[in-house]
Amino acid sequence: MLGYYLDSINARQALEAIAKGLSSVRLSTDLNISERDFFLSEQGLVLDDDNRLSIAELKKIAKKTQRIYLCSDGDMVPLEDRSSGYYKLVPTSGAPLLEISGVKMHISKGTDPFVSASEMAKQAVSKGDRVLDCCSGLGYAAIAAHRLGASEVLTIELSPEVMGLRAQNPWSNDLDKEGIVQRQGSSFELITSMPKISFDAVIHDPPRFSLAGELYSEVFYREIFRVLRPGGRLFHYTGNPHVVRKGSSFVDGVIRRLKAAGFRQVKKVEHLMGVSAQK
Repeated sequence: MLGYYLDSINARQALEAIAKGLSSVRLSTDLNISERDFFLSEQGLVLDDDNRLSIAELKKIAKKTQRIYLCSDGDMVPLEDRSSGYYKLVPTSGAPLLEISGVKMHISKGTDPFVSASEMAKQAVSKGDRVLDCCSGLGYAAIAAHRLGASEVLTIELSPEVMGLRAQNPWSNDLDKEGIVQRQGSSFELITSMPKISFDAVIHDPPRFSLAGELYSEVFYREIFRVLRPGGRLFHYTGNPHVVRKGSSFVDGVIRRLKAAGFRQVKKVEHLMGVSAQK
């Protein structure tokens, strides 16, 4: 682990325990993966000899409900990147979600981002599959595909800022496992260099259309079709459950272009805000 991860919930838990005069508190400092006991003093929370948080620091964290802080080497920094836009990890009751310039990149309402990504993977992936994960973000769908028994998962992510955040995210650690290959670059460009019929399943989770319209184009869908084996499956996240359910020129256009690219059995998957299809 890189250090200790604190959000408003566990900061409040520590403050409440201090107020009660308790000598220890049970916290998750790896973003809800596990829990352990930590010592408390009248001054604050003791993570280890080098990392102690004062009551003032805990109160600061407690006020920031949409932020995660990493505490290591005696320092406390938010998990964010402002070098180009505003990228940050946002706490949930489970795995953190990625937010870019105020836009959440995961299905999180009523579920956990890791759970919803796992459901996406199940739409397309079977045991033994070779899987292409386009626009992989924090890598949750790729990890889920690997856990479903995929023989190999190739993930592509364009943003170096996103890749930097996922390197600090404990929930993304399994991306380093054997059988998962990470590439940084454009899915639109990299797919053209891949051999035809080289994947059994594709998970496609692009940014919204206004940011990456080329990833919703018939040209790109034809490339996905080309690299899929006959009978191979695609899950394509499109976003916005109301739009998927009721239909719109946007989602209908996605379906029309997928069919034009050669896909069959193209179906809306309302609860996952996307579309499934088969070659």
